[in-house]
Amino acid sequence: MASGFRYRTGKELTIIRYFHENEAIANKVYDDDSIPDVLTTIAQRYIGDHPQHSFTFRACHQEGFRRLEDYRYDLDLADRCKDARSGQYVYVWGKLWSDGQTSLNTSLNCYSPVTIYVNGEQIFKSELLQELFPERRTPIPLQVRDGWNDVLLCFVKTDAGFGGIFGTGSFKNFPLHFLTPGVERKGQEGWLYSEPVDEPISILPCSGMTEEEIGLIWYPRKSWSDEERSRGAFARIFGTSQPAVAYAWCKLDVTQPGPEPVMLQGRHEGALTLYLDGTEMYTASGSGHFEVQLSRQYGSHDLVVKGQLDRAGKPNWGFTLGKAGVEEAAVDSLVNAGWRLIPPRPVAGCADVWLYTGPFVPGTEPSPADIAVTDTVFEDGAEGVYWRVDLPATHVRPYLENTHYGKWNYPLGVTLMGLLQTGQQLGRKDYIQYVREHIGLSTAFDQYALWDRAAYGAAGINNQLSAIDSLDDCGSFASTLLAAMELGEIRGGRETADRIANYMANEQERLPDGAFYRVRGSGEMRQETMWCDDLYMSTPFLMRYGQLTGDTSCWDDAVNQFLMFQKYLYLPDQQIMSHVYDFVRGKATGIPWGRGNGWVLFSLTELLSILPRDHLKRPELLTFYRKMCAGVLALQGENGLWHQVLNRSDSYEETSCTSMFIYAYARGIREGWLEKPGAYLNAVRKGWEGLTRISIDYHGNIYGVCRGSGYSFTALYYRDDLGWNLNDTHGIGIVLLAGVEVYKMHQQLRESMGHDKRQMVEKAQ
Repeated sequence: MASGFRYRTGKELTIIRYFHENEAIANKVYDDDSIPDVLTTIAQRYIGDHPQHSFTFRACHQEGFRRLEDYRYDLDLADRCKDARSGQYVYVWGKLWSDGQTSLNTSLNCYSPVTIYVNGEQIFKSELLQELFPERRTPIPLQVRDGWNDVLLCFVKTDAGFGGIFGTGSFKNFPLHFLTPGVERKGQEGWLYSEPVDEPISILPCSGMTEEEIGLIWYPRKSWSDEERSRGAFARIFGTSQPAVAYAWCKLDVTQPGPEPVMLQGRHEGALTLYLDGTEMYTASGSGHFEVQLSRQYGSHDLVVKGQLDRAGKPNWGFTLGKAGVEEAAVDSLVNAGWRLIPPRPVAGCADVWLYTGPFVPGTEPSPADIAVTDTVFEDGAEGVYWRVDLPATHVRPYLENTHYGKWNYPLGVTLMGLLQTGQQLGRKDYIQYVREHIGLSTAFDQYALWDRAAYGAAGINNQLSAIDSLDDCGSFASTLLAAMELGEIRGGRETADRIANYMANEQERLPDGAFYRVRGSGEMRQETMWCDDLYMSTPFLMRYGQLTGDTSCWDDAVNQFLMFQKYLYLPDQQIMSHVYDFVRGKATGIPWGRGNGWVLFSLTELLSILPRDHLKRPELLTFYRKMCAGVLALQGENGLWHQVLNRSDSYEETSCTSMFIYAYARGIREGWLEKPGAYLNAVRKGWEGLTRISIDYHGNIYGVCRGSGYSFTALYYRDDLGWNLNDTHGIGIVLLAGVEVYKMHQQLRESMGHDKRQMVEKAQ
């Protein structure tokens, strides 16, 4: 938790400061009309910190170690080193990048004895019980430095096993993927493993060393044999056992426009057709040499080669391409002629400009017009194929290496919703575009990520969306997806939404009465429980999906969730909600966590905004809304904020729940849901002023947002152990949403007053 300090003003008012009072954004804005300035400051700070960087594409060796569903690597050396003798050693070497000195959570299961080194220092040595019971999972914190970090595991073969399982400790947050060390394979994903040796090596490998300098033979193999190189790229990559079609793709980058055409020359074994931006430029039904003229139009153009092997068993199949007198390997020199060939997407770990896909049964291959994409798995009549590079058993895979942009999780769902509505309210098309493109990066690759997970054990992108096992994984972000789709189509958006709706209807665990609850999940703590958080993880999506499809059963499901959660979690004496119901113990925790209650009231507000006014259960939901509003109102703190534990004024003032309560009140005032709005109007004004004085600095940083929680039957966990983070995505979006709603409320009240004055004038006349 970031630090704060406390001071007193006057005789009674105590303010816990997250920053010096002179840094508060309240000192830069002076009235209700300045709310857009606050929103703009927050939004621009967030977007500036998390620019629109796409996925990183890396080469990945198919003969490397497979990842398990929890994103750890199965380092099964008994399968890889079948001839190793008991007592021999094998080294497994990888590297990690870190943007700073920190501790990373990893975990290990041992098949055999292991010693782990980080940057040359031993940090772990297995013990007897860990070696004898491979089902035991041992957490291992890795202390890493800024920059590259070498991670080396030394396994000893025994008659009982050889190797282990190692990797990220919590894949739901940010799964670690290890990169291949050594100079020769720079940028590839995966580990190297050594040949078995009889004695430990005297010098541990480290970044900057070549594989030869270490003095060991390393696997998987990194290059083709001379015989394979002589056979042509299609032959060595896809084989020649059956007639087949394959594609190669690169970009023709014209750096200097002009009247002279681009002259390409080459040769090919087997039939070949060449396309530029989907237009056929050359075709031949058999092997031969070719020369083709292309327009020198400035910019980059898709250059696609389609090769066909018409007879099984032919030794050669492939092509070379370049400028007259220039070998393909020297094609970068073509830039001096005003054009060059470049990769369609840079692939770390491979210097070749070409990507390859196939093989396809002749007549079933995709159209050349559909081939130049990276978000599609191509049908091959079997399991599907994606892109490869011209290295042994080496495929292309996208990886998400951003902390925020392009990521799919529930806090980012509400963050992007805040940015979206801020963009709509302020007329900022750039904010809206940022949100839609972030979402589209996930949904366009949704089907690919499902395939990637099946092919490699764990997807390099969309780690939560591709492995949904809870409402956390889908509902919040998908609600924002549907809101963004109202502004225009998003590639893959409808298919992703349908998949999530199917999960909620048919796969998410429910009690016999239909209420959502948690049986499985990534953490033991989440099992056999009902969390009030899950109302936000489900009901806003269900309401929007019902709007999209016209299926009102989604609305009925959302309504019933509120009524059933109320049955299990509502605290009638305080008119607020317990955080969790524990079905193992058969009782609710009884702790009114601030953000948990915020999720409930915020979600109920979203539901009432969509639910038809004539719905049979709307009056019951309005009564629930009003009771919760009253219960929460009684607990507002002296500075305008609500506390981390709502009924414990000795817990810290928490920003995200405060924002959700402000939102729910302001929306209720605008919609006329609150029977006596005066007190709530005062609470909104006091709460927003408190946020701008205490929680938001003039740079747009958000303080005092509780981090992601577990649960407990004691309030001390929430008060003392569950600290706050700076710029936590659990709070940024909801602060924006609160500001938007407060601004709308002010505008409506002004317009209402103006209307009343006009009526009075008209009557007087």
